[in-house]
Amino acid sequence: MTIGTSGVVTPSTPEILARRPFVRWVGGKTRLLPKILPYIPEEFKNYFEPFLGGGAMFFGVQDRIAGTAYLADLNQHLVAAWVAMRDHQEELRPRLEWYKEHDSKDFYYQVRSEAPTGLIETAARFLYLNGVSWNHLWRENSKTGAMNVPWGDRQFKSFSEETFVAIANTLRIADVRAEDFRTVLAKAMPGDFVYLDPPYLPVFTKSDVEKEPTSKFNKYTAKVFGEEDLLQLADICNDLSKRGIRWVMSNRDTPGVRELFPNADIIGFTTHRSLAAQSKREVEARKSPEAIIVGR
Repeated sequence: MTIGTSGVVTPSTPEILARRPFVRWVGGKTRLLPKILPYIPEEFKNYFEPFLGGGAMFFGVQDRIAGTAYLADLNQHLVAAWVAMRDHQEELRPRLEWYKEHDSKDFYYQVRSEAPTGLIETAARFLYLNGVSWNHLWRENSKTGAMNVPWGDRQFKSFSEETFVAIANTLRIADVRAEDFRTVLAKAMPGDFVYLDPPYLPVFTKSDVEKEPTSKFNKYTAKVFGEEDLLQLADICNDLSKRGIRWVMSNRDTPGVRELFPNADIIGFTTHRSLAAQSKREVEARKSPEAIIVGR
């Protein structure tokens, strides 16, 4: 820790880096942490985050975890990056430097068209594409699974030595897997804590979903998270509460979402979204209703 000119104690550089996501992810919660953290227990045994993305919440609560952080996502490219940053930095670093040296618009599209199979190359490619894609967006074609986001007209910066070291140290407690949320949450036990940040769905009602699930919300992976998935997640949350497992969810504040969680405490507020979609018809409102759902 260091003391600034104002006398305020501030985190030193390594501590800041250890709390900063190394992946930019649409819908990430870095800016909303001050709103959400007060509703998260000060300490718990194991931590579960099955919609990992950039993992802003994991980095924010790492000091509260007494046991293991079970982190998961269905995007295998993303998971490869997390695993490589934890276990294979010696092999990963020169690959990222190679991407940095060859970086260009044409090179981006060449890399985007490739489909590596090895963990290190998959991780390096993901981190490169995520670093220079439009709005740092990762989106996959639902039929082919190919990443299809255009070039973002920015340079690839890779990571500093300090960032590599800080992230490796932070991830020592992390078990990272490409698993479905249903599988991950089945492992939670009393004394653990679960944080959920599923893809946000359009406005809907529970009865509409039961009649005909129709959402086509996102393609972060080839498999789209839809209304039926959210219904099942709500049932799992109800079961977590019955078993005495504490959980908090972030979601869009809509009547449909509130209907799914009648026994939870729901805190609504408005946040600003800075991401614009490629089609003007898809641009979200600058002010968006957000909900913190606290299980009880």
